[in-house]
Amino acid sequence: MGFYVRKSISAGPFRFNFSSGGVGVSVGVKGLRIGTGPRGHYIHAGRGGLYYRGTLGKAGTKKGKQQAQLQPSAPQYVTDGVLMREIESGDVMAMRDETFANVIDEINARQSQPRLAVVLGVLFGIAGFLVWKALGGAAPVLGGAAFLPGMLLGKWFDGYRRVSVLYYDLEQDAEAAYGRLVAAFETLTRCAGTWHVAAGGKIEDLTTWKRNAGASMLVDKKPTALTSILPAVVRSNVIPPSIQVGRQVLYFMPDLVLVKDANRYGAVAYADLRTQFAPTNFIEAGKVPSDAEVVGHTWAHPNKSGGPDRRFKNNRQIPVCRYEALRLSSATGLNELVEFSRTNVSQPFCQALLALAQLHRNSSRPTVSLDSRSSR
Repeated sequence: MGFYVRKSISAGPFRFNFSSGGVGVSVGVKGLRIGTGPRGHYIHAGRGGLYYRGTLGKAGTKKGKQQAQLQPSAPQYVTDGVLMREIESGDVMAMRDETFANVIDEINARQSQPRLAVVLGVLFGIAGFLVWKALGGAAPVLGGAAFLPGMLLGKWFDGYRRVSVLYYDLEQDAEAAYGRLVAAFETLTRCAGTWHVAAGGKIEDLTTWKRNAGASMLVDKKPTALTSILPAVVRSNVIPPSIQVGRQVLYFMPDLVLVKDANRYGAVAYADLRTQFAPTNFIEAGKVPSDAEVVGHTWAHPNKSGGPDRRFKNNRQIPVCRYEALRLSSATGLNELVEFSRTNVSQPFCQALLALAQLHRNSSRPTVSLDSRSSR
């Protein structure tokens, strides 16, 4: 299954039309092209089928490496008498790869700029209030009426100032590899149940074991969303698969995994991404997903032998479902666990990620230093 590649990207008042000639004026050699456009410098670099193009330029703040520390250990808390350990990623600012340092720095720099939608909305509202007050009219009415056009004008400018453009020029092998990733992701989206696992803890005493239907582990998980969408701060000619993992969102771009945490962004190279998947049995006290395999039953309150504890009335049977868990991690601090209601769905996705990693290892990216001053 393929994926749609757009030929033009809109960002605020600007519209970028891409072709084999690139954007604006460009010069260079095969594998490396440097050009200028209405938003400043661009770089288009790479070999082996994966080419990357991103905007380069000051975005109101000075670029530089962000200093961040990985979490030394997983946070812990106690619930229902069980010591729970969070399955949580470290500081997103520590998720860096020098290959993508420029684009991540630019995205974060643009995100740190004030929102003109708010600034102009307030200024227009104040101006409308003062003008109408001077004329002796209903000042609050005009102030409120002036706020909206100011906000809309500011939002229009924010679409340029706070947005980064990522353009991908994929050769045949790279496009095929990314297409396989998209197709495998679409298989994951068809699972009736998808959850993000936030924490887990081992049940070690008999009382808690009975209270939790004979489970050996207690997990904290919530339904999560798998969608194909770009982050609001990026305009691109591809729409990547994305997974919501707690407060973070993972965007699987053609050349990297973009990690969003609130208004901050990090990146994990596919070559640094580690994947693990395995089937897991889960005592499903809620609604059983339509595609789940029920492999057995237990009791809400079992006795030591696994049968029903007769001391409890209405001691109902609970199905045991076979799910599949997928862990995504990296040495830079990514650590997330996602669970699916079907088995044998994670392997094609992991194989596609591995193929992209291998493609990047085989590609030779030149190191380029550019003057970041905007050129009109």
